[in-house]
Amino acid sequence: MVYQQKPWLKIYDPRIDEHVNIEHQSLYDFLKGAVSQYKDKPALTFYSKVWSFNDTKVVTDRFAAGLSYEGFQKGDRFAIMLPNSPHYIFSLFGIFRLGGIAVQVNPMYVEREIEHVLTDSGSQYIVVLDALYSKVKKVQPKTALKKVIVVSLGGERAALAEGDQYFEDFLPENINIPEVHIERENDVALLQYTGGTTGPSKGVMLTHLNLLANFNQVCDFAYKTCEKPEDFKMITVLPMFHVYGLSSTALCGIREGANQIILPRFDPKEVMEIVKREKPFQMSGVPTMYFSLNSQPGLEECGFEHLYYVSCGGAPLPVEAARLFEKRTGVKLLDGYGLSESSPTAIFSPPFVPRKYGSVGIPVQSTIAKIVIPQDGEYIDAPVGVEGELVIKGPQVMRGYWNRPQDTEETIKDGWLYTGDIAKMDEDGYFYIVDRKKDMIIASGFNVYPSEIEDVLYQHEAIEEALVIGVPDSYRGETVKAFVKVKGGFSVTEEEIKQFGRKNLAPYKVPKEVEIRSELPKSSVGKLLRRVLREQEILKVKAY
Repeated sequence: MVYQQKPWLKIYDPRIDEHVNIEHQSLYDFLKGAVSQYKDKPALTFYSKVWSFNDTKVVTDRFAAGLSYEGFQKGDRFAIMLPNSPHYIFSLFGIFRLGGIAVQVNPMYVEREIEHVLTDSGSQYIVVLDALYSKVKKVQPKTALKKVIVVSLGGERAALAEGDQYFEDFLPENINIPEVHIERENDVALLQYTGGTTGPSKGVMLTHLNLLANFNQVCDFAYKTCEKPEDFKMITVLPMFHVYGLSSTALCGIREGANQIILPRFDPKEVMEIVKREKPFQMSGVPTMYFSLNSQPGLEECGFEHLYYVSCGGAPLPVEAARLFEKRTGVKLLDGYGLSESSPTAIFSPPFVPRKYGSVGIPVQSTIAKIVIPQDGEYIDAPVGVEGELVIKGPQVMRGYWNRPQDTEETIKDGWLYTGDIAKMDEDGYFYIVDRKKDMIIASGFNVYPSEIEDVLYQHEAIEEALVIGVPDSYRGETVKAFVKVKGGFSVTEEEIKQFGRKNLAPYKVPKEVEIRSELPKSSVGKLLRRVLREQEILKVKAY
């Protein structure tokens, strides 16, 4: 019976338990445990400087002490607006030690977006990169901010306003930190703001337990069935200001005792050089990173085949892009699925199961996933192979949205997280994401999923990136429009792309409009943004 409800369990490796084992501890206790285990092993490498696990705890504790002297209390919100750097880890665990709530602020935000996150969260403290200091100071009068701590990664220090301090100056020599009781099931550790694709950006409340559960789930799936090298290195290039980069990469690296080679931004040539020189064990990315690597000459010679595995998440990974990367590098590229509301990983393709292209894998430990369809005003479970909305339940599911009880009730029903994603499950328990429910195009009464059309467009040798949206059509209701970026050294016309669509798609799915662009809109984590294109098309219609 259990395999009927959870068919994926029959393909779990015997070394993987059905339920994830989480020690009864807070996130700071987790760091202490890792430090006691790995001691002087390198933990964080940032270009020419290395911090051991012991070093990491020392700086973290000094940061927590500085916060305590400032009057920081349990439950206070502290914003972090940094690119990937060791200072991110120091700040984060310093906040956790005092029972505070870390507020993730995207360093690429404009002033309006910064103001929204700071005011919505009620943050009174922020740590920010020096290059972004002026942006924060401009919005500070409209927020509750009372303390700005500035990180300089090199270069000359500029003068700061009275009361603000550079990171190193903020760290006291004497450490006197009060003991704080953490209720890991209920105490919020992190506010991760959504991208605002379905309305105003909302703060996802992730508890200590949510994050502890999720990176343990990911680590068990990824590493419990392999032998890690003593000199375990991983590339940490996914942005820590997004929970995917933070939980599934940075926190996993700490648990596994990895030397994390931290990169503040993704550059394909730099990543290839690091793979060749450092021979890392693992790397995670988003699809656009692999699109970029696929377009690089010399990818075959840099040594990706020596990595244990490379993973992808954050957005759908086109099958053709995955096949091309694997063909050129010889390494397995494993897909996964998650969202901020699930800390983020819910489904993953672990190294121990057979690969199914197009699938995002199977549910991680202690997680139930199923497909539901509406019927008579209610939702019922969908049969195997039938498309519907993906819902999930597990210890990584958020507590709710910050100060938004109605949004929480609409998203979490009877403990199930309604993802808004259209998916299906096969007989073995593998899941396939079809599309976002809100992205579906209805053309002449037919349901058209943009991702299906994008997958076909990626098979064209000249197309590097593709996005498909629905645009208003007086006859069909909506019609299909494709936006593409052409690979360097290739040439293709809009009509040729349409002809390619006619050969490979049903007539109602063929793009009736094609627009070739030099760049397609992306989020700060490299996710291609249909929303931006839809907004641009709406503005065009209004202009007429």
